[in-house]
Amino acid sequence: MKFLVFTKYRCSYCDRAKALIQQKGYEYESINIEEDNNIDILLEKNKYARTMPQIFINDKLIGGYTDLVKYFEE
Repeated sequence: MKFLVFTKYRCSYCDRAKALIQQKGYEYESINIEEDNNIDILLEKNKYARTMPQIFINDKLIGGYTDLVKYFEE
């Protein structure tokens, strides 16, 4: 599984999401939207993104942290 996590600085839910992915034994790619032009990358994938984190699994939007928790519970 390929995890992509869009994050920002000082985001506790972003940190929790990354920790949960690691706890489940997966690796992830993290892109901080506050660096360079990374916000443009996120908006290309999800133009309606308003909160962080934004989590994609195999290029499919899962949602945020609570959505990730639900994903792993299923």
